[in-house]
Amino acid sequence: MRAPRVLGPAAAATLVFCAGIGLAHADARTGTAADTGAKVLPETMAMLKHAISIPTVEGQHQVPVLAAYLADKLKAAGFAASDVEIIPVGETAALVTRYRGTGEGKPILLSGHMDVVAAKRKDWTRDPFTLVEENGYLYGRGTADMKTAVVVLVETLIRLKREGFKPRHDLILLLSGDEETTMASTRELAKRYHDAEFLLNADAGGGTLNPATGQPALYEIQAAEKTYADFQISLSSAGGHSSEPNADNAIYRLARVIDRVAGYQFPPQSNEITRASLRALGAHTPGPLGAAMTRFAAHPDDAAAAATISADPAYVGQIRTTCVATMLNGGHALNALPQSASVNVNCRIFPGTPVDSVRDTLVKVINDQSATVTVLPPPPVASPASPLRQDVIAAVTAAVHARFPGVEVVPGMSAGASDSMYFRNAGVPSYGIDAAFTKPDDTFAHGLNEKLPASEVEAGLEFWHRVLMQLAK
Repeated sequence: MRAPRVLGPAAAATLVFCAGIGLAHADARTGTAADTGAKVLPETMAMLKHAISIPTVEGQHQVPVLAAYLADKLKAAGFAASDVEIIPVGETAALVTRYRGTGEGKPILLSGHMDVVAAKRKDWTRDPFTLVEENGYLYGRGTADMKTAVVVLVETLIRLKREGFKPRHDLILLLSGDEETTMASTRELAKRYHDAEFLLNADAGGGTLNPATGQPALYEIQAAEKTYADFQISLSSAGGHSSEPNADNAIYRLARVIDRVAGYQFPPQSNEITRASLRALGAHTPGPLGAAMTRFAAHPDDAAAAATISADPAYVGQIRTTCVATMLNGGHALNALPQSASVNVNCRIFPGTPVDSVRDTLVKVINDQSATVTVLPPPPVASPASPLRQDVIAAVTAAVHARFPGVEVVPGMSAGASDSMYFRNAGVPSYGIDAAFTKPDDTFAHGLNEKLPASEVEAGLEFWHRVLMQLAK
């Protein structure tokens, strides 16, 4: 085991060689072309080191700082100042960069986000805002979600500019600044840039490695995602002195309501995207879970298969709407009976299911006429599945097979939410195509000690170059 090291400017430039994935090795293993060159990779690593060091968490006012840094890099590479715009949105910002083509086709949008989830130094093994390489992994907040992909997208546009690439379609890079929170910058971007051919989102999809062997299992193109909605369930009572308890205790009543929500399971659902994904996953998943995936893909009415899949937290969201209590609030004094109590219930709603129907179901499940159930802002956004465009599938498949020949490429649905939902809602077909291949639950995105295999930086550079050269030519 090699001791961890912090990446200084010189070390960042040689990280990939020290991590055992130098260019010559990568050519043989991943199909990376030699023209990735001595310049692109060191530039990318130096840029990533700086990006990780900027704590772009909510309330820190640092997203505009990162946006300005990336904007300067793009302009220094030859992008006109008029084609690089920073859009202030509250305390955050969005960054838009237009790579001009011949104008023969509608623009192709490229999506990512600059913000990250908060991270406390005392909880982490390493400083979350210092890029560290250890045992073939990059550690730091944003390595997986998703500063690495943001930097790779920026560097890919710079590379195309140097190569003199002239696409038929304009390429418009849209980097939001609050995807992890309110998505206000995303909404602003979707308002401005909805007249497009399609959107490619680096924050979804991606490749899966077999957890036992480390070999590539499959690659998923995210073509759908669930609707995000927060419901507040509130109860109230007259309260009173804590020395005189009574049956009308808002906290006790809320506890019974929460138990009912916890005990309810929405019925199984599927569509062509989730069935295709489960069919492919089943072939690579050992034991009863894999067998259940295969059976459910063929027979979505198989209750036993649905039950087996639903018992796994990683996959229950693929076949059901899910609702879970996430935050509690109640009482007003230590020595008083509570006058109010509430719980936030976060729901991830299967595509095509109306938000109001989920609220109606919750009302029936809690079975308490004194409770109020309200949808919290911002209003949930319906996100219809995108059509499976053959040109997108072909370009992504070619890029995946250049690295891992023969790996199955399938459509998939995200149980979580991404910026794509606002663009799908605006009529823009959207596809999540993260370049990285990782093991399930190996990156700790949003969690402690977030990491990404160091190999995925160079692989990402080649992946995005191939995809954009094919789709925008």
